[in-house]
Amino acid sequence: MVYLLLIIGFALLIKGAGYFVDGSSSIARLLHVSPLLIGLTIVAFGTSSPEAVVSIIAALEGSADVAIGNVVGSNIFNITFVVGLTAVLYPLTVQNDTIRKEIPFTLLAGTALLIFISDTFLQHAGINEITRSEGLILLLFFAVFLYYIFEAARKNRSENKTANQQEAPGSKEGLTKQLLLTLAGITAIIIGGNLVVRSSTEIAYSFGMSETLVGLTIVALGTSLPELVTSITAALKKQSEIALGNIIGSNIFNIFFVLGAASVITPLAVDSRILLDVVFMILLTIVILVFSRTNYAVGKYEGSVLAAAYVIYLIYIIFRN
Repeated sequence: MVYLLLIIGFALLIKGAGYFVDGSSSIARLLHVSPLLIGLTIVAFGTSSPEAVVSIIAALEGSADVAIGNVVGSNIFNITFVVGLTAVLYPLTVQNDTIRKEIPFTLLAGTALLIFISDTFLQHAGINEITRSEGLILLLFFAVFLYYIFEAARKNRSENKTANQQEAPGSKEGLTKQLLLTLAGITAIIIGGNLVVRSSTEIAYSFGMSETLVGLTIVALGTSLPELVTSITAALKKQSEIALGNIIGSNIFNIFFVLGAASVITPLAVDSRILLDVVFMILLTIVILVFSRTNYAVGKYEGSVLAAAYVIYLIYIIFRN
């Protein structure tokens, strides 16, 4: 029964995230919102909603390792396998602003997380922990990021509005429909997230696996499937800005908002082994930055390297845990 509940939970998470992304993206188009805002916020935050729900519920239930492992594992999966597979299918063009501002923001998120979970090394504390005050700092960083992208989106919003000046007949009815679709997606995500946390934790204990391993693998992969599907779909439609924006925005959202909110609810004790995973995540972000600066694109070769890196990492953490 526990496996069935886990499958149902993942199905609700993935389907719910799909409805949420479709609905929120349609609302953005109806309101003439910039594509930059769609990629970095609505689509990114929509596909990251499973991570948010799972990590916050895990924090509430005292499963800090699942909460943190889910975020770190999802971010590593996003910048290796999701970017890699997407780039193999269709090279991802990288805008100059993405290289100068958005990827460095992702790097800042990873570095801040590493500092906050290095209490035993930096302060000679007994345990590593993300405290409530550190959670508030993460949320403050998230607010700064939101301000930046809204300002960036505002600059070309008027152009988009002019290009879509004529309002389509029945657009109000369409807006109502999309709002209902979005609400249905959020509901499915909340129910699915609860099922995943309960089921995966029970499976971890039954197999003698650590919660950290479950968070880094089963939960992280399951909650990252919306990012994978969305980015591949966007790339196949030659919308590389949305595809890459989705991944970058998701990773920033996961650390600043998800871990920020979870640690404000309850301080998160950190397994010392996850320090290596966070360092690996930061190194991978630097690799993405280097690849992007090369030809302002992540091509098939770079994508293959990233996808292979995830497979190697997955084998490593399974043996380590």
